[in-house]
Formats: sequence, structure tokens, C-alpha cells
Amino acid sequence: MKRLLALILGLFGLRAWLRHRAHPAPVAPGADDLRAKLAEQKVPEPEAPTPQTVDERRADVHARAREAMDELRQDGSE
Repeated sequence: MKRLLALILGLFGLRAWLRHRAHPAPVAPGADDLRAKLAEQKVPEPEAPTPQTVDERRADVHARAREAMDELRQDGSE
């Protein structure tokens, strides 16, 4: 009896799965329009910075560090 019940339930499940597979969900209307809007709104990538030598990068890092230290000193003295 249990096998018969399991077989019947399995057949119902298979039928439901086949129906669902045969009728896929419809695509939302206007999906192409949304894709076109997104493509229009894309921000162009910024230009790559010009390559610097190691010495130039090192000097830049040190200059920014000095500025940050000066700001901290000014904030602490107020």
C-alpha cells in the first residue's frame, strides 16, 4: 500500500515538474529597454594615469605623508 501511494505521489510530482518545465516564466516586458538605458548610462572609464618612475611615486607618497602629518599636528594643537 505504501509503495502504491509513493508511486502515485511520484507521478503527480513528475507531472507538475514537466508542466513547469514546458511553460517557462515569461520575460518581463521591456527588458531590452532597460538594458538599453543601462548601456546609455554607463560612465566612461577614466583615462589611465601616466606611468611614473619609482622615484616619482616615492616622492609623491612622501609628500602626501608629510601633508597628513602636518594636518594631524594642526588638529592636535587646536
